[in-house]
Amino acid sequence: MTHDEQVRLMTDKIAKFVEHTAKVLPDDVRAKIDELQAAEKKPLACAIYQTMQKNQDLARELWRPSCQDTGVLQYWVKCGTAFPLIGDLEALLKEATVQATFAAPLRHNSVQTFDEVNTRKNVGKGTPTVFWDIVPGWDGCEVYTYMAGGGCSLPGRAMVLMPGAGYEGVTKFVLDQMTSYGINACPPLLVGVGVATSVETAALLSKKALMRPIGSHNENERAAKMERLLEEGINSIGLGPQGMGGCASVMGVNIENTARHPSTIGVAVNVGCWSHRRGHVVFDADLNATVTTHSGVEL
Repeated sequence: MTHDEQVRLMTDKIAKFVEHTAKVLPDDVRAKIDELQAAEKKPLACAIYQTMQKNQDLARELWRPSCQDTGVLQYWVKCGTAFPLIGDLEALLKEATVQATFAAPLRHNSVQTFDEVNTRKNVGKGTPTVFWDIVPGWDGCEVYTYMAGGGCSLPGRAMVLMPGAGYEGVTKFVLDQMTSYGINACPPLLVGVGVATSVETAALLSKKALMRPIGSHNENERAAKMERLLEEGINSIGLGPQGMGGCASVMGVNIENTARHPSTIGVAVNVGCWSHRRGHVVFDADLNATVTTHSGVEL
């Protein structure tokens, strides 16, 4: 296979996967919605969950996007330096986005700032966003695809706390956001929290946290305990599905963290809506693709 043929093959596989994630939720998200629906007692909340399920069934049956806001495409790329197409990935992902836009179809969500012109293909200056992690010597490549919607993960919040605020300050910040921004983000939510040293590092981690599977926990036992406590605290607010009241507010809380400067605690919150359209695919050096988030997908 020539280099150009390899590029075309991977582009087609990514485009097909993006289209699939627009129409079918990840296995863990569907399972969590089922779990929350089974535990719900309030009649209105139960009816909303039933509507959510019907929406997903019809999206699959009619093969249409499950939400009209198909978001801004964002890609988290973990790529080995020995992967054969590492130098082509940025251009390849843009082309895959264009292909998926017309094949799905996806709503046109890339507007050139200041010019206020919609490119009509979900590609513009800096979009789609590509976040990179480079692994020396590895010949594989992992790609997380994510549709960041205008009401959920795009309006995230971040700030820097003084050290005296402590982790109680982190908790207060998160809960404050959930009682305002969280109501409008189509609950039940997957909440990503970043704790780091500045607004930009915390914000990046809070978005990265949304890529983790529902039910996973931070490897630090104290951070994992905080995930559980925040989940309990946000659920006690009782946002319920679509913010109309109910037993659960969230599908889970994921915290990602780094070390920090002694004088600052950076904290950020991003949320994924109930229609959490993220996907994960792993490529080997021969471009064989393994999908981990959606069962029964062949690329």
